[in-house]
Amino acid sequence: MDVVHLQEQLDLKLQQRQARETGICPVRRELYSQCFDELIREVTINCAERGLLLLRVRDEIRMTIAAYQTLYESSVAFGMRKALQAEQGKSDMERKISELETEKKDLERQVNEQKAKCEATEKREIERRQVEEKKHNEEIQFLKRTNQQLKAQLEGIIAPKK
Repeated sequence: MDVVHLQEQLDLKLQQRQARETGICPVRRELYSQCFDELIREVTINCAERGLLLLRVRDEIRMTIAAYQTLYESSVAFGMRKALQAEQGKSDMERKISELETEKKDLERQVNEQKAKCEATEKREIERRQVEEKKHNEEIQFLKRTNQQLKAQLEGIIAPKK
C-alpha cells in the first residue's frame, strides 16, 4: 500500500513541478532520486541487508550519471572548440581570399599596363621604321637622280670629243 501511495505522490510532484517526460530533466531526476531514497529507507526498515544493497545500487547509479554528465560536458566543450576553430579557419580563409583577389586585380592592372606599353612601343617602332624607310627611299631617289645627272654630264663631256 505504501508503494502505491509513494507512486501517486511521485506522479503528483512530477506534474506540479512540470518535469519533462523525456530528455534530461533535473527536476525529474531530483524527484526520482527522492523517491528512490524513500524506497531505500522503507526497505531498510524491513531488511537492513537489502537496504544496504539498494544504497550501493543508488551510489553506483549516481557515479554512472556523474560520469555520463562529465562525458557530455567534455563532448560539448570539444564540439564548441571545433566549431570555434572552424569559424576561425573560415575567417582566415575569407581574409586570404580577399588578399588574393586584391593581388589578382593588381596583377591584372600590371598586365594591362605592360600590354599598353608594348603596343605603344610597337606603334612607335612601326612609325620609326616607316620614317626610316621613307627617308631611305628618298635618299635612293636623290642618289639615282644625282647619278643620272652625273652620267648625263659625263656623257656630255665625253661625247663632243668624238
